[in-house]
Amino acid sequence: MAATFPTMEPIILEARRRLTQGAWDYLVGGTESETTLRQNRAGWDRLAFKPRVLVNVSKVDATTTLLGHRLRIPVILAPVGGLAGMTSRGALAAVEAAMEFGTVPVVSSAAGHELEAVAEVAPDWPGLYQLYIRGDRDWEHEMIERIRAARYSALTITVDTAVGSLRERPMISIGAATPMALARAGQAPPPRYGAMVTWESIDRYREDARMPLLVKGIQTAEDAALAVEHGASVVWVSNHGGRQLDHARGSADALPEIVAAVAGRAEIVVDGGIHRGTDVLKALALGANAVAIGRLQGWGLAAGGKDGLVRVLEILEEEILSAMALLGITAIGELGPQYVCPTIPVTPAHEMSSWPNIPGGRIL
Repeated sequence: MAATFPTMEPIILEARRRLTQGAWDYLVGGTESETTLRQNRAGWDRLAFKPRVLVNVSKVDATTTLLGHRLRIPVILAPVGGLAGMTSRGALAAVEAAMEFGTVPVVSSAAGHELEAVAEVAPDWPGLYQLYIRGDRDWEHEMIERIRAARYSALTITVDTAVGSLRERPMISIGAATPMALARAGQAPPPRYGAMVTWESIDRYREDARMPLLVKGIQTAEDAALAVEHGASVVWVSNHGGRQLDHARGSADALPEIVAAVAGRAEIVVDGGIHRGTDVLKALALGANAVAIGRLQGWGLAAGGKDGLVRVLEILEEEILSAMALLGITAIGELGPQYVCPTIPVTPAHEMSSWPNIPGGRIL
């Protein structure tokens, strides 16, 4: 069935039909007023293309690389927790889809599977592992040794989750508890190991891992420069999809200053509100090497498991190749800031505003 989805819209509608309210709210919602979530979408909408014509675009190539791994398109799978709530095989299906299509999956330590079980899905794979810090130094060392033993190719540390955020949709639909709610109920909240992570911690993880390090959650030029100084191979521009700090800038707005601060010393990945192939090209024109998808990944898995996610990636590829030809470029390396300019958005930004044919504009 997944192969019959002509566009992304029916995939989203099918995902909504299959998901429980709680799983849907977890996937699509943001924090508090969801302003950051909407800023993510609005940022890409505030950019217009400046196409060139009379270029021979009979052959267009969307392939690229990240950390030396070949990507069929400049799109990787972001680490998403709770994938088991999207489809029965969860992260296993995501890895299978990535391997079939030809991209790199980043496996979340909150994905709901043991890291070794996910790695076993695809021997000799280019998988990356994302680690949330949930223990002391002995725990950190043990986890990193397990990641190395399972032959992951790089380590991702998410740095924008020092404390949990107030994600109100799942708080209402599934009663997700906050540390303050636990305290009011007389329950001791878990230790906040994530709140103790510093730049010195990043040095320790890099030295222990002895593999490329991705620092995910960078939103300023200052932190981008520090990430490079502390040995990051990839600076990952992200505000957690609008799911952490509310009223932050959209990723598109933060990206140019981060690109300038990195100055070619590391590769750059960006996520947040990227829904279309045109969004991917805008991100690369601003200086990113690749983008990561989270909600699109969840929708694809919910709609059709592994095949649904492969179809999501195929649709993105179709959109990217079409837009590249119409933009007048034949290879990803040709993209640059000369192909985009500021514009005025024509639609209000929200999590469904990229798809005008979805009934009512939003799905609750």
